[in-house]
Amino acid sequence: MKRLVTGILAHVDSGKTTLSEAMLYTAGEIRRLGRVDRGDAFLDTNEIERDRGITIFSKQAVMSFGGLELTLLDTPGHVDFSTETERTLGVLDYAILVISGTDGVQNHTETLWQLLIRYKVPVFIFVNKMDISQSERSDIMSVLKSRLSDGCVDFTDKSTLDEEAAMCSEELMNSYLENGAAGVKEIRNAIRERRLFPCYFGSALKNDGVSELLSGIDEYTKTPVSGESFGAKIFKISEDEQGQRLTHMKITGGVLRVRDVLNGCRGREKWSEKVNQIRIYSGARYTAADEAPQGTVCAVTGLTQTYSGEGLGMETDSAPAVLEPVLSYSIILPEGADTAKSLALLKKLEEEDPQLHIIWNEQLREIHVQLMGEVQLEVLQRIIAERFGLDVSFGRGSIAYKETIAAPSEGVGHYEPLRHYAEVHLLLEPAERGSGLHFYSECSEDELDRNWQRLILTHLEEKQHIGTLTGSPITDMNITLIAGRAHQKHTEGGDFRQATYRAVRHGLRMTESVLLEPWYEFRLEIPQSCVGRALTDIQRMSGRFDPPQTSDEHAVITGEAPVSEMSSYHNEVISYSSGTGRLICLPKGYEECHNTEQVLEEIGYDCDGDIENTADSVFCSHGAGFNVKWDSVRDYMHIDTGISFEDEPDEPTAEERVRSYIGSAADDGELMRIFERTYGAIKSDKYHAMNTRREQTKKSAPKIKAVPIPKGPEYLLVDGYNIIFAWEDTKKAAESSLDAARSMLIDKLCNYRGYKQCELILVFDAYKVKGGVGSVETVGNISVVYTKEAETADMYIEKTAHELGRKRRVRVATSDALEQMIILGSGAVRISANEFREEVDAAEREIRDFIRHM
Repeated sequence: MKRLVTGILAHVDSGKTTLSEAMLYTAGEIRRLGRVDRGDAFLDTNEIERDRGITIFSKQAVMSFGGLELTLLDTPGHVDFSTETERTLGVLDYAILVISGTDGVQNHTETLWQLLIRYKVPVFIFVNKMDISQSERSDIMSVLKSRLSDGCVDFTDKSTLDEEAAMCSEELMNSYLENGAAGVKEIRNAIRERRLFPCYFGSALKNDGVSELLSGIDEYTKTPVSGESFGAKIFKISEDEQGQRLTHMKITGGVLRVRDVLNGCRGREKWSEKVNQIRIYSGARYTAADEAPQGTVCAVTGLTQTYSGEGLGMETDSAPAVLEPVLSYSIILPEGADTAKSLALLKKLEEEDPQLHIIWNEQLREIHVQLMGEVQLEVLQRIIAERFGLDVSFGRGSIAYKETIAAPSEGVGHYEPLRHYAEVHLLLEPAERGSGLHFYSECSEDELDRNWQRLILTHLEEKQHIGTLTGSPITDMNITLIAGRAHQKHTEGGDFRQATYRAVRHGLRMTESVLLEPWYEFRLEIPQSCVGRALTDIQRMSGRFDPPQTSDEHAVITGEAPVSEMSSYHNEVISYSSGTGRLICLPKGYEECHNTEQVLEEIGYDCDGDIENTADSVFCSHGAGFNVKWDSVRDYMHIDTGISFEDEPDEPTAEERVRSYIGSAADDGELMRIFERTYGAIKSDKYHAMNTRREQTKKSAPKIKAVPIPKGPEYLLVDGYNIIFAWEDTKKAAESSLDAARSMLIDKLCNYRGYKQCELILVFDAYKVKGGVGSVETVGNISVVYTKEAETADMYIEKTAHELGRKRRVRVATSDALEQMIILGSGAVRISANEFREEVDAAEREIRDFIRHM
């Protein structure tokens, strides 16, 4: 029998739980259909879920249908509990995405679709509530294809199934051409490869279309390939009614048996624990099993060190979750409650939902928690009351900021009160945005014993270290142990904890910190008449946007913006679009804060006053310990690693730029010809003699102020014909010959690029050339682009500026006002034709001045 794990996902109120009931009923697992509104649904086992009528916790049900044993994982539909949904995706073989026939593809539906793409889960689509929908199936299919994927195919329409399926993969097309039909094997492969997404229609409440969905899953799915050795993926931690800790896992290989000993790591610490019981849950009930073969989803007792996302006996994807809470709240305990005990109890909830990030803020003397929204806040309040008897309340919510560093630094931590000793040196380096924290050791074991090194790495991982700007958690860094020292008699484990914490803090104080805030990726659908208002709003919110896409009377704008600015923008969209606009937001991750100074002032974090997170060190002299402030620690430290962080070299002077350009032109015939057409011939012996007198020339040359070069690689995109007709000399040349004007502009830009040392792309319209495929050629030292048919220079520049602007500094030279506005939204710097001419002329003057002096 084929064994599969399938998750069921949907936007809230799409009928997801009702479909789960209908599937269980159709498969014969339950005798009557429960209902959410009656509070007797088979999978709504929690009292809070029954009261609210929504799914809050993922649940499991097992059913058999045809030749299929299906484990169904029901997930929350409300956006506030979507992190629970995301944790489940890692163990799915297939997913069922439920879409309401009355509401269509909603905001959260697209979020779920992006998660399914991220986790590479094959999808079956069930369009529910067709008994009350006013939409035709063909219209719904059009929306699914445009909003989700062209691979969405109606599997209930046998007249078009084969032809439409054939368009989804080459294998299916070959099968269709050879046999006149899409083969079952080929359909299975296309679904598994996420090229084809079968769509079914019906009404879960009336049990209509459910049998067809189950039959489709039975016929068109494949059993995942697994190994013989044991492997398991943990996706959830919970407690049963007796308080026993349950580890929910999917067996990905081999067999798990009762009394088996499992091994894993919690941070740097290895653990071995015995499986006491294996439970196969279906709704609120479970059956105890002696063993769980591959493909089984089970809950295990006896394990106390496991965590969600962990792989046992297998490698797991360590990439961070896509969905992350962006709001932080303080938890206000009832009067008389023991803070330490309460924190320990609340930490149990963090094990069950790692995204809660429950931490103790020492400076504010408060417990903080991170959440997705108001509904989760209310549910958490009730859970805490029922589980721990604590009647808590919450402070006002605020954005959950993070901090990182802008440049590497060495952090030193020394802890040496009387009869104690430890010194730690850490290298802190900025890492890729969104990568989190990673810890390494490059310390010699001759200098520091391996056990001490492992202890230091454990101390790095055990604590949520906070930054120096706002006291927010640090992230996106590589922290490497590069040196350390212990004392043969006086060093204890706690000494290295103190030294390690101080070294991290010292490293943060020794470099520039950067405040990060959460950002959204958004999709804004509005009437065309509202585009101007929307673009203005996005710029006001410090957002970025792609060029608007228009069709009929509507426009779609996609882009990115800070959560703090856009979180309440939905109501504005509804207002100014008269209810026809729609805003869809998906967490993008963290980026540099757009209003750092304002946030620092509002939070008012006192770095020096945070004595629990000190960067100072403790040294010993004459039998007594004494404190050394962080900015003097390097004068007292016992180890010198020899690491230094020198300032970047000064920006090159105008003379150095010109010298560099002439030197590169001397080795390039084409470039030298362009140079000499403008400035005249330069004798090679004079140039080489000049090189031998470099220092003397440098001292005696006139001081010419150089145009500043922006830090990091810079790209300059130039709208060719726009510039030609904006500059008087090239415009006049174009009246006689457009080719001559192009050549004149190319010569000027080759000289400018040689002086400026940027990457220059000159773009010319060729969109009216019938059948033109576009071309890119290198002339001198610049790239000259001729666009393809139906693509204007504006379109090419907008697209390229957006792509390059993600990681590079980009400027665009054009006098087109509309293009300038769009370029600004892409994150590029706009420069007018007149401003650009001034820069080009300034570069030419400095080159001529240098030549005259030489």
